[in-house]
Amino acid sequence: MGVFTAFDINASGLTAQRYRMDVISENVANVNTTRTADGTPYRRKVVTFEQKPNRMTFQHVLDRYQKEFTGKGVRVMRVSEDHSSEMVMTFDPAHPDADENGYVTYPNVNVVTEMTNLIDANRAYEANATAFNTSKSIAIKGLEMAQ
Repeated sequence: MGVFTAFDINASGLTAQRYRMDVISENVANVNTTRTADGTPYRRKVVTFEQKPNRMTFQHVLDRYQKEFTGKGVRVMRVSEDHSSEMVMTFDPAHPDADENGYVTYPNVNVVTEMTNLIDANRAYEANATAFNTSKSIAIKGLEMAQ
């Protein structure tokens, strides 16, 4: 694996985790949004990652078995709405978005879950930054040794 490949992998991790933190922030910011542009309550969003595709074929890898096979990093596969958790129903007949029974439908955003996910994304971001800096130090040391 080359140094620039390591940079690419770490940079893709940094970008993906930053995007995840942005989506989590959007979820927390909309915890009380009872009406979006389409008239429905805000629904929590979830980010899904996947490995970046490697352009090598299996046969190509087998033919070059002596070389190490590495991935190309990670990317955001999709951002989807969470339909598995229930929306929060609160009795508040004075609220403008209350239904005929006086219940208001609030988003399915749990702040504790979102903050836990935010800490996880932050730690993953820090790990990628540390790996990037380590790769950079190795490259610099290699250049110093070549002098």
